[in-house]
Amino acid sequence: MKLEAFKTDILPIKHKLYRVALRITGNPAEAEDVVQEVFIKVWEMRERLNEVLSIEAWCMQLTKNKAIDKRRLRYNQAESLETAYGLSSGSHTPDRQAELNDAVGQVRQLMSQLPENHRIAMQMRDIEGLSYQEISEALGLPLQQIKTNIFRARKSIRTKLMQLWATNG
Repeated sequence: MKLEAFKTDILPIKHKLYRVALRITGNPAEAEDVVQEVFIKVWEMRERLNEVLSIEAWCMQLTKNKAIDKRRLRYNQAESLETAYGLSSGSHTPDRQAELNDAVGQVRQLMSQLPENHRIAMQMRDIEGLSYQEISEALGLPLQQIKTNIFRARKSIRTKLMQLWATNG
C-alpha cells in the first residue's frame, strides 16, 4: 500500500474509529491514542493488507481491541447520541427538543447499563451504521451472535424505557 492509497482507503474511517474508541474508553485523549495506534499498525502491515477481506472491519476490530485494553471493566458514555441520531437540530420546537433530549439521556443511561458485548454491538450498528457482517468481523463473533446481541440490547432498552415512561407518565 502506497501513501496515496492509505490516504484514500484508511484515513476516511478515522472518525468512525475515533467514535468507537471514545465510546469504549470514555476518554477523548485515550481514544485519539487508540486511533493513532491503529493507524501505525495498519501502516506497518501495509504490505499484507491485500490478505484482509474488509480493511474497515479489520480496523474496527483493532480499534475495539486496543480500546478495551486501555479500559478494562469501565465504561463511560461519552459520545453524544444526539449527534449520532441527528436529534440536536434546531428544527424542533423547544418543548419537543426538551422531550427528545430527555429521551436521549435516558437511552444513553440505559445503554451504559447493558452488558459490554451488547453495548458495543449496538453502538457499532445503530450509531456507527456498520452492517451485521462488518460487526461480526470486527468483533470476531458469529453473525448470529451479533444479531442476537443487538436484538437483546434493543429489547432491553425498549422495555426499560416503557417502564420509565409508564411510571413517569
